[in-house]
Amino acid sequence: MMRSALGYFGLMGAAGEGSGARGVLAAPRNLSGMAAIASRLVLRGEVSGEGDFQILGKFEGEINVTGKVFVAEGAQVDANINAAAIQIGGVVRGNLSATTRVEILPSGVLTGTLKTGSFSAADGASVKGEIWVARGGQPRPASASVSAS
Repeated sequence: MMRSALGYFGLMGAAGEGSGARGVLAAPRNLSGMAAIASRLVLRGEVSGEGDFQILGKFEGEINVTGKVFVAEGAQVDANINAAAIQIGGVVRGNLSATTRVEILPSGVLTGTLKTGSFSAADGASVKGEIWVARGGQPRPASASVSAS
């Protein structure tokens, strides 16, 4: 039943990719390249694969994708996130690592450690934690402790 539900929502790839029993999902390759958790869904587990991932609901676990992770306004995430880029409009708690950029929107709240190549927080955003920004190819990142609301 779980397998068919995941398949219906496009979260299950071919030949049993992503085991619903273990809570591990492979981000599907579809025309838009975007996998998503709808606003009224709660998911716990691990998401990994190629492409982008959008969270409109609640997610707990691990996210490892090659593309962009977008946390929409109203979404709640308790996870470690590794991606090319991360954009936060909701609430995120965890350790984040983005190879290119992290952007906190005005409605965004981040609590945790962040390592990225570029960082921006809009007016109204809340960031509590440690931020490491390293420009492309620099072996030693600059560190800043931030506690702003």
